[in-house]
Amino acid sequence: MIGLGFLLRRGSAALVLVLGTSPAFADSSLPPAPLANVQLKDPAKEAQAQALMATLRCVVCQGQSIADSNAEMAGDMRSLVRTRIEGGQSPTQIRDWLIARYGDYISYDPPLSALTAPLWIAPLVLLALGAWLARASFKRRGR
Repeated sequence: MIGLGFLLRRGSAALVLVLGTSPAFADSSLPPAPLANVQLKDPAKEAQAQALMATLRCVVCQGQSIADSNAEMAGDMRSLVRTRIEGGQSPTQIRDWLIARYGDYISYDPPLSALTAPLWIAPLVLLALGAWLARASFKRRGR
């Protein structure tokens, strides 16, 4: 009969093996999207696409725009932007579609709304609080 300790050691080894190899499966083995890394032939349309891609946040990286990110999802989004611009849609229409699909967070410039108000108000509150603390500190030292 197999002991419990033996099963736990085997199970732990299997878990470590699975968790250790999981980053290798993070990206697919599929080729990149058709227009992910290829510029449009029309320079004016490519300029529109580049300008729009610089203002859209990568949903995987979150700290980079889709123009700068190497994530597979960012490549898919670059391809989508170029395909839609090539098809005649305006950058505003594409941005609106992406916001409807992913939310305001995808934009580096979210509109002021009840959901995004803390993003806009928090820096002002923190600045006011810092000024008040600095004033109180300088007042105390002046006595």
